[in-house]
Amino acid sequence: MPFLDLVGESIVPLPKVRPGELFGSGKIAELKDLFGAQEVELVVIDGPLTPVQQRNLERRWKVKILDRTGLILEIFSDRARTREGVLQVEMAALSYQRTRLVRAWTHLERQRGGLGFVGGPGETQIEADRRAIDEALNRLRRQLDKVVRTRDLHRKSRKKVPFPVVALVGYTNAGKSTLFNRLTGADVMARDMLFATLDPTMRAVELENGLKVILSDTVGFISDLPTHLVAAFRATLEDVLDADLILHVRDIAHPESAAQAADVMQILTGMGIGEERALIEVWNKLDLLTPEDRDSMADLARSAADVVGVSALTGEGFDTLLAMIRARLDAPRLREEITLGYDEGRRRAWLYARDLVEAERAQEDGFALVVNWTAREKARFAGL
Repeated sequence: MPFLDLVGESIVPLPKVRPGELFGSGKIAELKDLFGAQEVELVVIDGPLTPVQQRNLERRWKVKILDRTGLILEIFSDRARTREGVLQVEMAALSYQRTRLVRAWTHLERQRGGLGFVGGPGETQIEADRRAIDEALNRLRRQLDKVVRTRDLHRKSRKKVPFPVVALVGYTNAGKSTLFNRLTGADVMARDMLFATLDPTMRAVELENGLKVILSDTVGFISDLPTHLVAAFRATLEDVLDADLILHVRDIAHPESAAQAADVMQILTGMGIGEERALIEVWNKLDLLTPEDRDSMADLARSAADVVGVSALTGEGFDTLLAMIRARLDAPRLREEITLGYDEGRRRAWLYARDLVEAERAQEDGFALVVNWTAREKARFAGL
Protein backbone atom coordinates (compact mmCIF):
# COMPACT_ATOMS: atom_id res chain seq x y z
CA MET A 1 0.00 0.00 0.00
CA PRO A 2 1.43 3.44 -0.88
CA PHE A 3 2.33 5.86 1.87
CA LEU A 4 -0.65 7.84 3.12
CA ASP A 5 -0.57 11.15 4.95
CA LEU A 6 -3.32 11.13 7.58
CA VAL A 7 -4.86 14.61 7.79
CA GLY A 8 -7.73 13.92 10.18
CA GLU A 9 -10.42 11.63 11.54
CA SER A 10 -13.94 12.14 12.79
CA ILE A 11 -16.81 10.23 14.39
CA VAL A 12 -19.99 10.98 12.43
CA PRO A 13 -23.28 10.32 14.27
CA LEU A 14 -25.59 8.28 12.09
CA PRO A 15 -29.17 8.40 13.45
CA LYS A 16 -30.49 6.95 10.21
CA VAL A 17 -28.73 5.05 7.43
CA ARG A 18 -29.59 6.46 3.99
CA PRO A 19 -29.67 3.54 1.52
CA GLY A 20 -28.39 5.65 -1.36
CA GLU A 21 -25.64 7.74 0.26
CA LEU A 22 -25.32 6.52 3.88
CA PHE A 23 -25.30 10.08 5.29
CA GLY A 24 -27.86 12.85 5.06
CA SER A 25 -27.46 15.59 2.45
CA GLY A 26 -26.36 18.20 5.01
CA LYS A 27 -23.59 16.03 6.40
CA ILE A 28 -22.46 15.10 2.88
CA ALA A 29 -22.17 18.78 1.94
CA GLU A 30 -20.34 19.58 5.19
CA LEU A 31 -17.83 16.77 4.66
CA LYS A 32 -17.36 17.75 1.00
CA ASP A 33 -16.30 21.25 2.05
CA LEU A 34 -13.95 19.79 4.66
CA PHE A 35 -12.34 17.39 2.19
CA GLY A 36 -11.93 20.13 -0.37
CA ALA A 37 -10.32 22.53 2.10
CA GLN A 38 -7.82 19.88 3.23
CA GLU A 39 -7.25 18.52 -0.31
CA VAL A 40 -8.26 15.02 0.74
CA GLU A 41 -7.84 12.33 -1.93
CA LEU A 42 -8.82 9.20 0.01
CA VAL A 43 -11.56 8.69 2.62
CA VAL A 44 -11.70 5.53 4.75
CA ILE A 45 -15.05 4.68 6.33
CA ASP A 46 -14.86 2.24 9.27
CA GLY A 47 -17.89 0.20 8.31
CA PRO A 48 -19.48 -1.58 5.36
CA LEU A 49 -20.67 0.35 2.32
CA THR A 50 -22.99 -0.95 -0.37
CA PRO A 51 -21.77 -0.56 -3.95
CA VAL A 52 -24.39 2.14 -4.58
CA GLN A 53 -23.41 4.09 -1.45
CA GLN A 54 -19.75 3.96 -2.39
CA ARG A 55 -20.39 5.07 -5.97
CA ASN A 56 -22.67 7.95 -4.96
CA LEU A 57 -20.32 9.23 -2.22
CA GLU A 58 -17.35 9.16 -4.59
CA ARG A 59 -19.33 11.16 -7.13
CA ARG A 60 -20.42 13.73 -4.54
CA TRP A 61 -17.06 14.13 -2.83
CA LYS A 62 -14.77 13.61 -5.87
CA VAL A 63 -12.48 11.36 -3.78
CA LYS A 64 -11.56 7.69 -3.64
CA ILE A 65 -13.40 5.81 -0.84
CA LEU A 66 -12.42 2.65 0.99
CA ASP A 67 -14.83 0.94 3.38
CA ARG A 68 -13.67 -1.40 6.16
CA THR A 69 -13.55 -4.47 3.92
CA GLY A 70 -11.63 -2.63 1.20
CA LEU A 71 -9.06 -1.38 3.70
CA ILE A 72 -8.54 -4.84 5.19
CA LEU A 73 -8.02 -6.24 1.69
CA GLU A 74 -5.42 -3.55 0.97
CA ILE A 75 -3.55 -4.51 4.16
CA PHE A 76 -3.84 -8.22 3.40
CA SER A 77 -2.46 -7.75 -0.11
CA ASP A 78 0.55 -5.91 1.33
CA ARG A 79 1.27 -8.61 3.95
CA ALA A 80 0.80 -11.88 2.03
CA ARG A 81 4.08 -13.69 1.37
CA THR A 82 3.38 -17.38 0.72
CA ARG A 83 1.70 -18.76 -2.40
CA GLU A 84 -1.37 -19.71 -0.39
CA GLY A 85 -1.64 -16.27 1.21
CA VAL A 86 -1.39 -14.50 -2.15
CA LEU A 87 -4.05 -16.75 -3.70
CA GLN A 88 -6.43 -16.22 -0.78
CA VAL A 89 -5.99 -12.45 -1.00
CA GLU A 90 -6.68 -12.47 -4.74
CA MET A 91 -9.82 -14.58 -4.27
CA ALA A 92 -11.16 -12.36 -1.50
CA ALA A 93 -10.42 -9.23 -3.55
CA LEU A 94 -12.16 -10.59 -6.66
CA SER A 95 -15.22 -11.63 -4.63
CA TYR A 96 -15.35 -8.12 -3.21
CA GLN A 97 -14.88 -6.46 -6.61
CA ARG A 98 -17.59 -8.63 -8.17
CA THR A 99 -20.21 -6.99 -5.95
CA ARG A 100 -18.92 -3.54 -6.88
CA LEU A 101 -18.99 -3.67 -10.66
CA VAL A 102 -21.84 -1.18 -10.49
CA ARG A 103 -19.39 1.51 -9.38
CA ALA A 104 -16.27 0.31 -11.16
CA TRP A 105 -17.43 0.98 -14.69
CA THR A 106 -18.93 4.00 -16.44
CA HIS A 107 -19.99 2.12 -19.56
CA LEU A 108 -22.45 -0.32 -18.00
CA GLU A 109 -25.26 0.44 -20.44
CA ARG A 110 -23.14 -0.35 -23.50
CA GLN A 111 -24.23 -3.41 -25.39
CA ARG A 112 -21.62 -5.77 -26.73
CA GLY A 113 -22.32 -7.57 -29.99
CA GLY A 114 -20.54 -10.57 -31.40
CA LEU A 115 -20.85 -13.94 -33.03
CA GLY A 116 -21.69 -15.78 -29.84
CA PHE A 117 -18.18 -16.95 -29.05
CA VAL A 118 -17.41 -14.44 -26.26
CA GLY A 119 -20.72 -13.65 -24.68
CA GLY A 120 -23.10 -13.36 -27.56
CA PRO A 121 -25.22 -10.53 -28.91
CA GLY A 122 -26.62 -8.10 -26.39
CA GLU A 123 -24.30 -8.95 -23.52
CA THR A 124 -23.79 -5.87 -21.38
CA GLN A 125 -20.32 -4.84 -20.29
CA ILE A 126 -21.12 -5.57 -16.64
CA GLU A 127 -22.13 -9.14 -17.55
CA ALA A 128 -18.86 -9.63 -19.44
CA ASP A 129 -16.87 -8.22 -16.51
CA ARG A 130 -18.71 -10.44 -14.04
CA ARG A 131 -18.07 -13.48 -16.20
CA ALA A 132 -14.36 -12.61 -16.42
CA ILE A 133 -14.17 -12.38 -12.62
CA ASP A 134 -15.97 -15.72 -12.24
CA GLU A 135 -13.48 -17.36 -14.58
CA ALA A 136 -10.58 -15.87 -12.62
CA LEU A 137 -12.11 -17.09 -9.34
CA ASN A 138 -12.46 -20.62 -10.72
CA ARG A 139 -8.82 -20.57 -11.84
CA LEU A 140 -7.66 -19.37 -8.42
CA ARG A 141 -9.76 -22.02 -6.65
CA ARG A 142 -8.06 -24.75 -8.67
CA GLN A 143 -4.63 -23.37 -7.79
CA LEU A 144 -5.57 -22.99 -4.14
CA ASP A 145 -6.90 -26.56 -4.03
CA LYS A 146 -3.44 -27.80 -4.99
CA VAL A 147 -1.82 -25.73 -2.23
CA VAL A 148 -4.39 -26.90 0.33
CA ARG A 149 -3.79 -30.53 -0.61
CA THR A 150 -0.07 -30.01 0.00
CA ARG A 151 -0.84 -28.43 3.40
CA ASP A 152 -3.07 -31.41 4.23
CA LEU A 153 -0.22 -33.79 3.46
CA HIS A 154 2.10 -31.77 5.72
CA ARG A 155 -0.51 -31.76 8.45
CA LYS A 156 -0.96 -35.54 8.23
CA SER A 157 2.81 -35.98 8.42
CA ARG A 158 2.94 -33.82 11.54
CA LYS A 159 0.21 -35.91 13.16
CA LYS A 160 2.51 -38.93 12.96
CA VAL A 161 5.15 -37.07 14.96
CA PRO A 162 4.64 -37.73 18.69
CA PHE A 163 5.02 -34.03 19.56
CA PRO A 164 1.99 -32.00 20.69
CA VAL A 165 0.91 -28.96 18.67
CA VAL A 166 0.68 -25.59 20.43
CA ALA A 167 -1.11 -22.85 18.43
CA LEU A 168 -0.83 -19.13 19.09
CA VAL A 169 -4.04 -17.21 18.42
CA GLY A 170 -5.12 -13.68 19.24
CA TYR A 171 -6.24 -10.32 17.99
CA THR A 172 -4.05 -8.69 15.40
CA ASN A 173 -1.00 -6.90 16.84
CA ALA A 174 -1.30 -8.70 20.19
CA GLY A 175 2.36 -9.80 20.04
CA LYS A 176 2.00 -13.40 18.85
CA SER A 177 5.01 -13.33 16.53
CA THR A 178 7.24 -11.74 19.17
CA LEU A 179 6.18 -14.46 21.60
CA PHE A 180 6.77 -17.10 18.90
CA ASN A 181 10.27 -15.78 18.25
CA ARG A 182 11.21 -15.77 21.94
CA LEU A 183 9.92 -19.31 22.46
CA THR A 184 11.55 -20.78 19.36
CA GLY A 185 14.55 -18.57 18.62
CA ALA A 186 13.09 -18.07 15.12
CA ASP A 187 13.10 -14.82 13.20
CA VAL A 188 9.47 -14.44 12.13
CA MET A 189 8.57 -10.90 11.12
CA ALA A 190 7.25 -9.13 14.21
CA ARG A 191 6.15 -5.54 13.73
CA ASP A 192 3.91 -3.05 15.47
CA MET A 193 1.31 -3.20 12.70
CA LEU A 194 -1.96 -4.88 11.80
CA PHE A 195 -1.67 -8.32 10.23
CA ALA A 196 2.13 -8.46 10.30
CA THR A 197 1.58 -12.23 10.20
CA LEU A 198 -0.75 -13.31 7.42
CA ASP A 199 0.74 -16.71 6.61
CA PRO A 200 0.92 -19.50 9.21
CA THR A 201 4.37 -20.42 10.48
CA MET A 202 5.24 -23.68 12.25
CA ARG A 203 8.40 -24.80 14.04
CA ALA A 204 9.29 -28.04 15.76
CA VAL A 205 11.12 -26.80 18.83
CA GLU A 206 12.41 -27.86 22.21
CA LEU A 207 11.38 -25.30 24.77
CA GLU A 208 13.72 -24.15 27.51
CA ASN A 209 12.24 -26.66 29.94
CA GLY A 210 13.02 -29.61 27.62
CA LEU A 211 9.48 -30.06 26.30
CA LYS A 212 9.37 -30.80 22.56
CA VAL A 213 6.39 -29.28 20.72
CA ILE A 214 5.31 -28.02 17.33
CA LEU A 215 4.55 -24.31 17.70
CA SER A 216 2.22 -22.60 15.24
CA ASP A 217 1.90 -18.83 14.70
CA THR A 218 -1.36 -17.80 13.02
CA VAL A 219 -2.96 -14.79 11.37
CA GLY A 220 -4.34 -12.21 13.76
CA PHE A 221 -8.08 -11.89 14.27
CA ILE A 222 -10.11 -8.69 13.94
CA SER A 223 -13.65 -7.70 14.83
CA ASP A 224 -16.42 -7.49 12.22
CA LEU A 225 -14.42 -9.36 9.61
CA PRO A 226 -16.70 -9.88 6.59
CA THR A 227 -17.94 -13.43 6.07
CA HIS A 228 -16.23 -13.98 2.71
CA LEU A 229 -12.90 -12.89 4.22
CA VAL A 230 -13.29 -15.34 7.12
CA ALA A 231 -13.96 -18.11 4.59
CA ALA A 232 -11.01 -17.11 2.42
CA PHE A 233 -8.55 -17.25 5.31
CA ARG A 234 -10.03 -20.21 7.16
CA ALA A 235 -7.28 -22.47 5.78
CA THR A 236 -4.65 -20.44 7.62
CA LEU A 237 -6.47 -21.24 10.88
CA GLU A 238 -6.99 -24.96 10.27
CA ASP A 239 -3.89 -25.84 12.29
CA VAL A 240 -5.71 -24.45 15.34
CA LEU A 241 -8.36 -27.16 14.95
CA ASP A 242 -5.73 -29.88 15.43
CA ALA A 243 -3.84 -28.13 18.23
CA ASP A 244 -3.37 -29.93 21.53
CA LEU A 245 -3.07 -26.59 23.31
CA ILE A 246 -4.09 -23.05 22.32
CA LEU A 247 -2.29 -19.99 23.64
CA HIS A 248 -4.68 -17.04 23.39
CA VAL A 249 -2.33 -14.05 23.32
CA ARG A 250 -3.89 -10.78 24.51
CA ASP A 251 -2.48 -7.25 24.38
CA ILE A 252 -3.32 -6.56 28.00
CA ALA A 253 -2.17 -2.95 27.68
CA HIS A 254 -4.73 -2.19 24.98
CA PRO A 255 -7.79 -0.27 26.22
CA GLU A 256 -10.10 -2.62 24.27
CA SER A 257 -8.36 -5.82 25.40
CA ALA A 258 -11.52 -7.41 26.82
CA ALA A 259 -13.55 -6.69 23.66
CA GLN A 260 -10.73 -8.05 21.48
CA ALA A 261 -10.62 -11.23 23.57
CA ALA A 262 -14.38 -11.67 23.13
CA ASP A 263 -14.00 -11.33 19.34
CA VAL A 264 -11.28 -13.99 19.29
CA MET A 265 -13.34 -16.42 21.38
CA GLN A 266 -16.35 -15.85 19.13
CA ILE A 267 -14.32 -16.81 16.05
CA LEU A 268 -12.87 -19.88 17.79
CA THR A 269 -16.38 -20.98 18.80
CA GLY A 270 -17.53 -20.48 15.22
CA MET A 271 -14.73 -22.80 14.08
CA GLY A 272 -16.08 -25.52 16.37
CA ILE A 273 -13.48 -25.12 19.13
CA GLY A 274 -15.38 -25.61 22.38
CA GLU A 275 -14.63 -25.11 26.04
CA GLU A 276 -13.17 -28.62 26.31
CA ARG A 277 -10.12 -27.55 24.30
CA ALA A 278 -7.06 -26.85 26.45
CA LEU A 279 -6.42 -23.09 26.39
CA ILE A 280 -4.14 -20.67 28.23
CA GLU A 281 -4.71 -16.92 28.18
CA VAL A 282 -1.36 -15.17 27.79
CA TRP A 283 -1.63 -11.55 28.93
CA ASN A 284 1.16 -9.99 26.90
CA LYS A 285 2.87 -6.56 26.97
CA LEU A 286 3.23 -6.22 30.73
CA ASP A 287 6.15 -3.91 30.00
CA LEU A 288 3.70 -1.27 28.74
CA LEU A 289 1.67 -1.14 31.96
CA THR A 290 2.09 1.31 34.80
CA PRO A 291 3.20 -0.17 38.16
CA GLU A 292 -0.35 0.18 39.51
CA ASP A 293 -1.90 -1.56 36.50
CA ARG A 294 0.74 -4.32 36.67
CA ASP A 295 -0.16 -5.06 40.29
CA SER A 296 -3.86 -5.15 39.43
CA MET A 297 -3.28 -7.44 36.44
CA ALA A 298 -1.02 -9.73 38.49
CA ASP A 299 -3.78 -10.16 41.09
CA LEU A 300 -6.31 -11.00 38.38
CA ALA A 301 -3.94 -13.47 36.71
CA ARG A 302 -3.23 -15.26 39.98
CA SER A 303 -6.96 -15.67 40.64
CA ALA A 304 -7.49 -17.54 37.34
CA ALA A 305 -6.22 -21.05 36.67
CA ASP A 306 -5.48 -20.59 32.96
CA VAL A 307 -4.04 -17.07 32.83
CA VAL A 308 -0.40 -15.94 32.86
CA GLY A 309 1.06 -12.45 32.47
CA VAL A 310 4.17 -12.07 30.29
CA SER A 311 6.22 -9.64 28.28
CA ALA A 312 7.29 -11.23 25.01
CA LEU A 313 9.70 -8.32 24.60
CA THR A 314 11.58 -8.71 27.89
CA GLY A 315 10.91 -12.36 28.71
CA GLU A 316 9.13 -11.58 31.97
CA GLY A 317 6.77 -14.36 33.06
CA PHE A 318 8.15 -16.97 30.65
CA ASP A 319 9.15 -19.43 33.38
CA THR A 320 5.54 -19.48 34.57
CA LEU A 321 4.24 -19.78 31.00
CA LEU A 322 6.51 -22.73 30.19
CA ALA A 323 5.48 -24.47 33.41
CA MET A 324 1.80 -24.02 32.52
CA ILE A 325 2.36 -25.37 28.99
CA ARG A 326 4.05 -28.47 30.37
CA ALA A 327 1.31 -28.98 32.95
CA ARG A 328 -1.40 -28.85 30.27
CA LEU A 329 0.43 -31.15 27.86
CA ASP A 330 1.72 -33.65 30.41
CA ALA A 331 -1.79 -34.78 31.29
CA PRO A 332 -2.25 -38.16 33.07
CA ARG A 333 -2.50 -41.06 30.63
CA LEU A 334 -4.80 -44.06 30.86
CA ARG A 335 -4.14 -47.51 29.37
CA GLU A 336 -7.30 -49.19 28.05
CA GLU A 337 -8.34 -51.95 25.66
CA ILE A 338 -10.96 -51.09 23.04
CA THR A 339 -12.52 -52.99 20.16
CA LEU A 340 -13.01 -51.58 16.66
CA GLY A 341 -14.98 -53.24 13.89
CA TYR A 342 -13.25 -54.11 10.65
CA ASP A 343 -15.26 -51.32 8.98
CA GLU A 344 -13.86 -48.64 11.32
CA GLY A 345 -10.62 -48.10 9.45
CA ARG A 346 -10.72 -44.33 9.75
CA ARG A 347 -10.93 -44.40 13.56
CA ARG A 348 -8.17 -47.01 13.74
CA ALA A 349 -5.97 -44.86 11.48
CA TRP A 350 -6.63 -41.86 13.75
CA LEU A 351 -5.23 -43.77 16.74
CA TYR A 352 -2.13 -44.89 14.85
CA ALA A 353 -1.52 -41.40 13.43
CA ARG A 354 -1.20 -40.15 17.02
CA ASP A 355 0.94 -43.06 18.18
CA LEU A 356 -1.63 -44.09 20.80
CA VAL A 357 -1.69 -47.85 20.04
CA GLU A 358 0.58 -50.08 22.14
CA ALA A 359 -0.71 -53.46 20.96
CA GLU A 360 -3.26 -54.91 18.58
CA ARG A 361 -4.73 -58.28 17.79
CA ALA A 362 -7.33 -59.41 15.29
CA GLN A 363 -10.39 -61.23 16.57
CA GLU A 364 -13.71 -62.40 15.19
CA ASP A 365 -15.61 -59.14 15.60
CA GLY A 366 -12.78 -56.74 14.76
CA PHE A 367 -9.52 -55.40 16.19
CA ALA A 368 -8.72 -55.40 19.89
CA LEU A 369 -6.36 -52.48 20.59
CA VAL A 370 -4.48 -51.50 23.72
CA VAL A 371 -4.33 -47.68 23.73
CA ASN A 372 -2.49 -45.29 26.02
CA TRP A 373 -4.17 -41.90 25.91
CA THR A 374 -5.22 -38.81 27.82
CA ALA A 375 -8.80 -38.02 28.75
CA ARG A 376 -8.86 -35.32 26.08
CA GLU A 377 -7.61 -37.71 23.36
CA LYS A 378 -10.24 -40.21 24.45
CA ALA A 379 -12.95 -37.55 24.18
CA ARG A 380 -11.77 -36.51 20.70
CA PHE A 381 -11.78 -40.16 19.60
CA ALA A 382 -15.34 -40.60 20.88
CA GLY A 383 -16.44 -37.69 18.70
CA LEU A 384 -15.12 -39.21 15.47
